[in-house]
Amino acid sequence: MHRLKKYPNRRLYDTTDSRYVTIGDLRRLIIAGESIQVEDSRDGGDLTRSVLMQILTEQEAEGHEPVLTNRALEQIIRFYGDRLGSLASRYIEQSILALLEHQDQFRARMRQLSDLSPLAMMRQTLDGPTAKKTAASADKPASAPPEGSANAKQP
Repeated sequence: MHRLKKYPNRRLYDTTDSRYVTIGDLRRLIIAGESIQVEDSRDGGDLTRSVLMQILTEQEAEGHEPVLTNRALEQIIRFYGDRLGSLASRYIEQSILALLEHQDQFRARMRQLSDLSPLAMMRQTLDGPTAKKTAASADKPASAPPEGSANAKQP
C-alpha cells in the first residue's frame, strides 16, 4: 500500500517511494493493482476517497466512458442516510469482486484457447471427447487372437 500526504498546495507526496506524484501517477499505481491511502498533511485526516473520486472525474474528463451512469450515481446519492445504504455498499462491492473473478476466468480460458494451434483446435472440435479414448487405445498393443481361431499361428 502506498501512503501519501496531500499538502495545502495540492501536491501529493508518496511517502512509500519518497517522491512527489501526480493524479496520473496514482491512477497508474491503482491500475497496476496497488492500493493507496492519502492523508492531509495538516491534520492527518483521511483524503483517500476524495482523491479516488478525483481520479474517476479526471478519467471521464479525458474521454473515458463512465463506469457509473448518471442514474447509478443518483441512486447511490439516495442511499446516503438510508437504512439500506450500508447494505447497498456491501452489495456493490461484492458484485464488483464477482465481476473481477469472472473476468479473470474468462481471460484464463482465452489464454488456453490462444495456446492451441489452429490444427489442434480443429482436431479437438471435430473429434470431441472420443478423440482422447481413440488415441489412448491406439497406443496399446493389439492382443493376440484366441487359440483355435483362424488367425492363430499353427506350430
